[in-house]
Formats: sequence, C-alpha cells, structure tokens
Amino acid sequence: MINKVVATAAEAVADIPDGASLAVGGFGLCGIPVALIQALHDAGTTDLETISNNCGVDDWGLGVLLADGRIRRTISSYVGENKEFARQFLAGELEVELTPQGTLAEKLRAGGAGIPAFYTAAGVGTQISEGGLPRMYDADGSVAVASEPKEVRSFGGADYVLEESLRPDFGLVHAAKGDRLGNLVFHATAMNFNPLCAMAGKITIAEVEELVEPGELDPQQIHTPGIFVQRVVLAPDVEKRIEKRTVQLTGQATGGAGK
Repeated sequence: MINKVVATAAEAVADIPDGASLAVGGFGLCGIPVALIQALHDAGTTDLETISNNCGVDDWGLGVLLADGRIRRTISSYVGENKEFARQFLAGELEVELTPQGTLAEKLRAGGAGIPAFYTAAGVGTQISEGGLPRMYDADGSVAVASEPKEVRSFGGADYVLEESLRPDFGLVHAAKGDRLGNLVFHATAMNFNPLCAMAGKITIAEVEELVEPGELDPQQIHTPGIFVQRVVLAPDVEKRIEKRTVQLTGQATGGAGK
C-alpha cells in the first residue's frame, strides 16, 4: 500500500509547471482547496488553465490567482461574482469557455471514466452548439476568439450536441476526511465538483481537514476511492468564507401571517 501523504501544501504543488491545466473542486466558496490554491500562488506558478464551476471571488479562491494575472484561460459555468474576472475578460486579458453547469460536470466525470466524448441536449440550438460564443475579446472590444460549431446528431427524434470530456494535468480538491491511501470523504455541498475534479485530474492532489489511518473510513461512506488520488496533504485550519451572508433584521417576523 502506498502512503500518499506529503508534508505541506507547498510540497504537494511544487511540480505544477507554468501552463498547466487544473480542475479545481468546490461550489462557490464551499469546498474549495484554499491551501493548495494559496501554495500555488506563493510558488509563482502562472499561465494556468483552470476548470472550475466558478473562478472564485475577487479576493478568495481562484480569484487570488486571477487577480495577479496567473490564469490565462478558464472553463467555467458561473462567473458572476467576480468583478476582476469580468474586467479581464472584457479587456481581452482572459480566455473564457462558458459551459452549461451539468455539461461541465459530465465533461469531468467522463474524462475520469475514460470516455472521450458524449452527447447531451444541453445547448442545442444555441451558440453552445452553433458556435460564435465569444471566448476572448480584443482590447478594442471586438471578438478575437469565438467558439466553433459542434457536431449535432438526432437520437429518438431529438437533437443532441457532442461534447468532449476533460482530462486536465492536475486536479485540486478539498475533502473533510482522507486516509493515507487517498480515500476521500466530502461534506455536504463540497460534494459538488470535488469528486468529479478528483476523477478527471491526471494527478490529483487532495487537501483534507482530517487525516485518518487506512481502515478507519467506512468503505460504504467513501466518496472518492484512492485510485483517483496521488497526493494527500493535511490542511486542518483552512478559513471557510461565506459567499453571501444573510442575517435576519431585528424585529423581523419569523412566522406566518399574524405572528
């Protein structure tokens, strides 16, 4: 059995080169690999292609790399919480491949399962399938790079668009628990995209809040088996931010009518 634990996040990401492609887990600010992202930032790694549901916010998550111009291209689904992202995209500094959320998830899962492409109904009849979706602008605001048309076929009387799967160089994920063999357990919403990114990465690095010995995890509760994970690093005290904090106003009614 291989002990996959490395001592520090810096050691875990030390061989990620400039220009690498990264699948980064998490949903919003939930379950993002904060320690690994910070270590990558500290290492000065640049010219990155990221694959993530979103690209962090202006001062957290992948937004830290983005703010310093370390990300060249991103494949994402939802990018509406990051003003710097919008500025870079519209200024022609960042290439963006917008992808429907379910399609992005399946691109990662299929890549990890060894499936090179698949057909989906999502995006049929739109620029997703027909092409022309802006991916990069010139500084003058004109479109420099646009998406190409994709193959569309009919199955059972309905049209479907062909989507290629994703197999990035590295997967960076955050898990609640992990053992020395790389078996991972995710908590709640962190299940979104983390298991998929772990599957897809050619080399997957997992930061875990709690590190346990082999055999301590219930096999039926393991979300990602260690076969998909090459490195594990303990990150017990990472900061967990709330993307949008909502509080009840003083004196606001909490019950139904008349309360």
